[in-house]
Amino acid sequence: MLGRTGILDGVNRPYRWDLVRPDQLGTLVERAGKPSLWFLDELIECAAKVIARAGDADLYFVGRSADSVHDLLSGTPWRDRIHQLPLSFAGIREGLTAADVARLRANLTAAGLSPHDLARGRPKVFVDLVYTGRTFTELYRLLRDWIDDEREAWSIIRGRLRFLGITIREDTSPSAFRWQQHFDWPAELPANGVRNISLEWPVWHYFGDVQAKLTASFPRPRWSDENGRAPEHSEKRLRGLAEAVAIVEAGRSRAARDLLVRHLRNEPAMAESWLRTLITRLR
Repeated sequence: MLGRTGILDGVNRPYRWDLVRPDQLGTLVERAGKPSLWFLDELIECAAKVIARAGDADLYFVGRSADSVHDLLSGTPWRDRIHQLPLSFAGIREGLTAADVARLRANLTAAGLSPHDLARGRPKVFVDLVYTGRTFTELYRLLRDWIDDEREAWSIIRGRLRFLGITIREDTSPSAFRWQQHFDWPAELPANGVRNISLEWPVWHYFGDVQAKLTASFPRPRWSDENGRAPEHSEKRLRGLAEAVAIVEAGRSRAARDLLVRHLRNEPAMAESWLRTLITRLR
């Protein structure tokens, strides 16, 4: 997790406050007022499904949409397995330039996501709210080209690379929209390479479209803009900060952990030793 800086190994990243040590925040949280975590129960259920269905892996939360899932888990023993990947492909129509690709590869390397990293260590799972699937598609293409350029073994990496989408809950009919069926690349991965978790519309809409975020979006114009390394004290950012701090605190509470454990016990992954070990640590 980033501390009180936007720099990670010299790579440009947006500023994000350290939520694990909120004593460093001074009166910033108080200025924003007390947030309403009306979505907390559904957030905890979603977080449990993210853990269980990602498997015994490292989780990378892409962009900002699933920040609340990340922040909840940062208050649990799973905090060493979660990472943020600030990235937005919004506004890109004509494709990435060579300079764009170089910047993204530098950011991914700093985050432990180079082709060398993907072939070693724990599997890597990308998590994001998904509507059309464009972000996952662009990220997959970027990684796939890079793997070929580096001559790493795709036969190994394909079994260790996963995408976990948080979608809008719909009827599970044969005609229901499934974003991954509209792209060819998911077929290049094993059957569990692309999976989905659903949220009811009000919660998905809040996280994806309405929620005040702790950081600004990170589209292409900002990838090389060092001004984004400075903290923002706007009303929106402070509201996002206060809510994020409250979510981290909730993740540390006994009530939230008990509910997380109840949801985890309902997952098929309970048959696996790594999840049973995590539950022991949570309790």
